[in-house]
Amino acid sequence: MTDLEIAQSAKMNRITEVAGKLGIAEDDLELYGKYKAKLPLNLRNEDKIKQSKLVLVTAITPTPSGEGKTTITVGLTDGFNKIGLKATGAIREPSLGPVFGMKGGAAGGGYSQVVPMEDINLMFTGDFPAIEKANNLLSAIIDNNLHFQKGGDKLLDQRKIYWKRVFDMNDRTLRNIAIGLGGNKNGVPREDGFNITAASEVMAILCLSQSLSELKERLGNIFIGYTYNDEPVYARDLKVHGAMAALLKYAIKPNLVQTLENNPVLVHGGPFANIAHGANSLIATKTAMSLSDYVVTEAGFGADLGAEKFFDIKARYGNISPSAVVLVVTARALKYHGSGTTDNMKTSDTEALKKGIPNMVKHIENLRKFGAPIVVAINKFAFDSPEEIEIIKNECDTLGVPYEEADGWANGGEGMVNLAHKVKAVADKCDACAKPLYDLSLTIKEKIEKVATEIYGAANVEYSVKAKRELETIKTLGLDNLPICIAKTQKSFSDNARAYGVPKDFTLTIREFEIASGAGFIVPIAGNILRMPGLAKNPSAINIDIDDDGKITGLM
Repeated sequence: MTDLEIAQSAKMNRITEVAGKLGIAEDDLELYGKYKAKLPLNLRNEDKIKQSKLVLVTAITPTPSGEGKTTITVGLTDGFNKIGLKATGAIREPSLGPVFGMKGGAAGGGYSQVVPMEDINLMFTGDFPAIEKANNLLSAIIDNNLHFQKGGDKLLDQRKIYWKRVFDMNDRTLRNIAIGLGGNKNGVPREDGFNITAASEVMAILCLSQSLSELKERLGNIFIGYTYNDEPVYARDLKVHGAMAALLKYAIKPNLVQTLENNPVLVHGGPFANIAHGANSLIATKTAMSLSDYVVTEAGFGADLGAEKFFDIKARYGNISPSAVVLVVTARALKYHGSGTTDNMKTSDTEALKKGIPNMVKHIENLRKFGAPIVVAINKFAFDSPEEIEIIKNECDTLGVPYEEADGWANGGEGMVNLAHKVKAVADKCDACAKPLYDLSLTIKEKIEKVATEIYGAANVEYSVKAKRELETIKTLGLDNLPICIAKTQKSFSDNARAYGVPKDFTLTIREFEIASGAGFIVPIAGNILRMPGLAKNPSAINIDIDDDGKITGLM
């Protein structure tokens, strides 16, 4: 069966029963039908959080299809429960861009899924629309201000407004637009553009805030642009951050759903890791840690992006520390990096796999720099040959890294029991043993160069003329002490999507910077990374349909 067919045939428990496993009273739930609920913000307990074991799932550099991090995260949650542990998953919400694009949804796969799958992938509880509206309210207020402003020194300079609108769909035509056309009644003409909603700073703010008051403060700290006198303007200067926070009153609350085996999972927030920090909300993670002994979460794309940002941004701001890291490895990804093609994914190709092995080795070397113990999860596919799996295992033995085959896609929690035992063994020995890569006292350039050379393997970093000017601006604004969130391709360690495996002696080029002062980080943009993707020639949307009974088909 397809993932959707498996999900549609599942026997779900009422969400009140799932909440009961975590000791949550029915009166504390805000129900969205029978199988979804939002949780209140007061369930967190800092003492319990310190006792809970957090497991971070990341991956080697992925193929275009992804390597199954969410499948492993969900399967490991079921595996932990299978061996008698009280465990909860904590993952991101899917964006409609990939759902209707090429990659599909983000609810796991096979028999390691969260359900109701269709709801989670299509609008869910309305968090993404709320974030979109809050972002675009700020845009509307900015343009309204331009329309009515007269005289004085605090005039917004429409040539120096950096805030963009957002839309939760892949639509390349919206990247650069002109607005305010058609006469002076329609506003002030200027250039603008759209990012995808997952790339909105509002999304990052929601995922890093731990209360409504902090959310409102961070929204107020959003940097918009400059006046004609080159004075910085923030959202709080336009007095709009309170209204933005009001739109997010419900979106800030984490969503409770269940696995196919009726175990609890919190699905909340959805920043991309190639253009944002790539992790679910701190509120959801810390709520799960307050209610469970073991929590499994994930960080987007390869460990050079998601895991690095998890340790250096999310864990730092949340004062949390993963007790173990699970590195998802697939034979198909190693063959991809060894050959530069997807043609051999479903055929045995040990030579290509051997050439791709250094990609796994580099990720393991990188993860060791953060201190938490590593377990390799070999995510099995039906077309993997025994010889290919053996090569991966032998390399793990050489590196002294524990590993286990993960068969959650085919067998659910039962296929993850061995991995669960292995991860528990290493996590139980780690008590706050993880650490960030860099100190915040370093300059922005020093932080970039540390990540670029130590994690990506770059020989050096170059900055465009524009980026150099923006570095000075960041320093002038007093934001030099913030962490960095490098936006780059997920397809390579470098900023070149076609540089497979482990590129050597390359130069990382920083094209420009974005200031995310509300979220609390600086975004150096490397290479040609886009914050508004486009659809493929044959997008997934053309295969999705619904019948008269409301049954959806074609959803991946």
